[in-house]
Order: sequence, then structure tokens, then C-alpha cells
Amino acid sequence: MDAQSIPLRELKKARTKLALYEASLELIGERSFRELLVDDICRKAEVSKVTFFKFFRQKEDVLVYFMRVWLTWRRIELAERPLRGMAAIRHMLGKVVEEAETKPGLMLSLISFLSEMKMHPCMPELSVAEIRLLFPGHEELGAQEPDLHQEFTKRMREAAEDGELRSGVSAESAVVLLHTIFYGAYLTGHLYGSTDLMGVYETHLEVLCADWEKGR
Repeated sequence: MDAQSIPLRELKKARTKLALYEASLELIGERSFRELLVDDICRKAEVSKVTFFKFFRQKEDVLVYFMRVWLTWRRIELAERPLRGMAAIRHMLGKVVEEAETKPGLMLSLISFLSEMKMHPCMPELSVAEIRLLFPGHEELGAQEPDLHQEFTKRMREAAEDGELRSGVSAESAVVLLHTIFYGAYLTGHLYGSTDLMGVYETHLEVLCADWEKGR
């Protein structure tokens, strides 16, 4: 479905929601998401607070929305490039690093938010208009709900098939470790004031990789 076939009202709603989302990302920078006020977001997007809460039940829902969009774009990229196993994981981590260069507070806020939850949040459903505006040319993948655990499971099974995992580490165990690396290595890099976040990720990935075992 192209933009012209989507009802104008639905397009306007989607554009307003995305304006709030994009304003949030622009404002976060090095700040904690806790410090960011809904008033600030609304002023930036030129939208009322009443409208904000029509789209997001609470401010933190913007973080979950970010996860949905970010994971979907990674799936799109990996569908277009023949990357498997650890190469696919390094691609994803590289995108975390890129995001951190302009919005270092975003991942830290996400980690803080997730630490307060008892389970990984469900990804929000997107309207046809949102999918069209967010993922032009990739609507089919954009409509599919992404799942970080499933993505990690797929990549670690590929890594196991390709002999990339250290002996004694199953694909299932690697998935658990990868979740720890994805969030924990970022936090470690921040605490140590590292200027080479990808290097921090690579150091942690050595725990999983067969190449590290061969080099011991």
C-alpha cells in the first residue's frame, strides 16, 4: 500500500506520532531519559501533551518504540546483506556504537528502563501508515514484529553451524551470553569511559568465539 492509498487522517496521525518520537531522540543526547520532560518533547514537536498521551501511555513507551524501529531496521539490513552468525552480530553491535556517537544517553536509558521490568517489553504494533513512513520500500519486513531473542537465537545457531562458537558453548548458552554482552558491555564501556565501544564489545565477544580459544 502506497502513501496515496492510505487515508489522509491516518497519515496525519502517523506523522504526529513520528514527530514526537523523533523529537525525543533529538533531545536525548547525553541526557538520561528520566531527565527529559514530556513538555520538552511536545514543545520540540509542536504537539500538545494531550496528543502525546494519546500515542504513548507513558514517556518510557518511546524507548520501546525506539527498540521496535531499531530492531526492524537491523532485520532489513541483514536481509539485504549475506551476513551470518558472528558477522551479523557484529553488524548489529556496530549500529549500537553508531547510535552512541550522537545519543549516548539513549542506550543507558534503555538499560535502566529494562532493569526495572520483570520481562522484555512487547513490541508495539504499528499502523500501516507508520510502517509506510518508517520503512519506505520495506513494508513487508516493517510489518513483522521483531524479536531480539529470536534474532540472537538465529545468529548463534548459524555461528554454531559455521564453527564460530568456542567448544563447550551451545547456541542456547551463547544467546544468554549475547544478551549480557549486548547490554552489559555497553554499560561497562560507559563506566570505564571508553572511547572505543566496539573494542569493548569485541573483548566480550571473545568469550564466545572459537578463534579466541585457538589463540590461547
